[in-house]
Amino acid sequence: MTRDARSAYAAESVESAHNAPMNEPASYVPPAVWSPPPSNGGRFANINRPTAGATHERPLPVGKHPLQLYSLGTPNGVKVTVMLEELLAAGHAGAEYDAWLVNIQEGEQFGSGFVGINPNSKIPALMDHSGAAPVRVFESGAILMYLAEKFGAFLPTEPAARAECLSWLFWQMGSAPFLGGGFGHFYAYAPHKIQYAIDRYAMETKRQMDVLNRRLAESPFVAGAAYTIADMAIWPWYGQLAKGLLYEAGEFLQVHEYTHVRRWADELAQRPAVRRGRMVNRRFGDPASQLHERHDASDFELRTQDKLAPPAEKS
Repeated sequence: MTRDARSAYAAESVESAHNAPMNEPASYVPPAVWSPPPSNGGRFANINRPTAGATHERPLPVGKHPLQLYSLGTPNGVKVTVMLEELLAAGHAGAEYDAWLVNIQEGEQFGSGFVGINPNSKIPALMDHSGAAPVRVFESGAILMYLAEKFGAFLPTEPAARAECLSWLFWQMGSAPFLGGGFGHFYAYAPHKIQYAIDRYAMETKRQMDVLNRRLAESPFVAGAAYTIADMAIWPWYGQLAKGLLYEAGEFLQVHEYTHVRRWADELAQRPAVRRGRMVNRRFGDPASQLHERHDASDFELRTQDKLAPPAEKS
């Protein structure tokens, strides 16, 4: 597009904006070179930036256990705390862990210590001090695989069963951004309700739910007959969505239609380790469902945590 054509199109866009619906922003013409706006509004606007790296010095605390988790009780964080609690329930004493709260609304994920573990500045991040040299692991799917292989649990070893499990694990890793960063953002968090964006991501979210519903119609768990890390990865996102607990979108997406996902979601929610894992690093919802930090198994009964802080954003 030539400069004159671009200018004419921009002028036409401004004029047409007067007739646009109130929930639609004015038409936008991308400039030749993008630059970040002074403020993009919406949830998480205060922590969005186009560069990586640490913004401040902040060493991370280290507790008494070999496994040190730095996280928040959002769906991605819950994956790992459920896995750790399931390992402990299965008798793997080496899975004892300290779970430290990372307040993403305050930008703690951009501290030097956290960036040293995860250069992508996203929760969760894990340090394993059990060996001769510390091992860092970031990205929730990588942490689940690392722990499964370390303890020989919740990941089949037979080639076909292992491939099925990993396929569904990576299905979640590839699909959830459309649910969270796509549908969740534009439906619940964006400063403007944009019909095109909501329609586009609602369609994809419902397609994904149908994929999962069809799978669970033929199998008790996502990867087959056994409970695996695939279930632990998918449940915090899609199980919660199926119960109407994400983005207050249950009615909008008609989640009651996904009966097999709801059956599976209910069964997992009854597991004691899942109930415990969902509490860890949680800072929103019913105070009784929250355990801000976890340093010992007794913390669930003793309710040892910092004083209740303002709710963190759900992501």
